[in-house]
Amino acid sequence: MSAPLATPATTLPGQHVRIAVNKHTEPFWQAAQQRRLVAPRCTDCGTFRLPPTPFCPACQSTAVTWVQLSGQATVYSFAVVHGIPGLPDLTLVPAVVDLPDAPGARLVSNIVGIAPSDVTIGMTVRVDFSPITDGWMLPVFRPRTPHESEVP
Repeated sequence: MSAPLATPATTLPGQHVRIAVNKHTEPFWQAAQQRRLVAPRCTDCGTFRLPPTPFCPACQSTAVTWVQLSGQATVYSFAVVHGIPGLPDLTLVPAVVDLPDAPGARLVSNIVGIAPSDVTIGMTVRVDFSPITDGWMLPVFRPRTPHESEVP
């Protein structure tokens, strides 16, 4: 008898996810609506900052440039969550991912479309987007398949 297939990790149903948008985060969410991943970089010293903040943590400058990223990432850390109140069958893999084309920046997201037991630290993932409330899109990450090129 073969072992049962593991339930692939997913994200919260879109109607349960709400985001806060302000003048510092709106460019991130506007890009996500267009299925693009961006990160703010300090115009003065070049430091990337995620989550977006009003000033650079390195030099305190308020000057920022939004940089288009490739969408490639590496799993830095993760957890596995089996069920939450009201959604007992949900399997989540919240993760911290490193963004190689935004040195020093990490993003907290979900790994989706893979059995939680197959997620590993250091695995390469790519961004995807999941619809959430109010017409916004949430960046999530999927395993990168061997035939995919480095740039989406």
